[in-house]
Amino acid sequence: MEVSYRMSVVARSVSLKRIVSGGQTGVDRGALDAALVSGFECGGWAPGDRMAEDGIIPDWYPLTILPNGNYRQRARLNAVDSDGTAILYEGCLSGGTRHTRDLCELLNRPCILISARETPDPIVAAAAVVKFIEENNIKTLNVAGPRASGWADGYAFAFGVIGQVTKPETVELISTR
Repeated sequence: MEVSYRMSVVARSVSLKRIVSGGQTGVDRGALDAALVSGFECGGWAPGDRMAEDGIIPDWYPLTILPNGNYRQRARLNAVDSDGTAILYEGCLSGGTRHTRDLCELLNRPCILISARETPDPIVAAAAVVKFIEENNIKTLNVAGPRASGWADGYAFAFGVIGQVTKPETVELISTR
């Protein structure tokens, strides 16, 4: 009870309207699935061939295809088209996750790093994301992190965190502000 109260209090002035991600396995899909389950607007850019490490990204993900684009271009456009990025990870940043953090720095975009090792509770991690959204007036949040082969629990962690951020009670509080 105390945790949900804390989440509701933090969420009152959040301006979030949309979640974006690239559709890769792991964190990307966990974030998109959480938004879809909540009925929250979501989308993002996907590589031109719509490929991910497990094959073609399913059509139910509302992604815009980047003609002739690759993973790095997709990451750049998702960072550019959002007001800030939440990077969910475990361990150290590497590969595309590190690239996204570097892009945020280069583009002077707000970015929050949420380490599942330091903040393993998705509700506590979600409260940090909501505070970040509020402090930076984020309307479109890019969510990034390792693919499933780099972090097996990334999907579940992202689904839990973004599920809390986009849950109907939070969305209702957002719309009353």
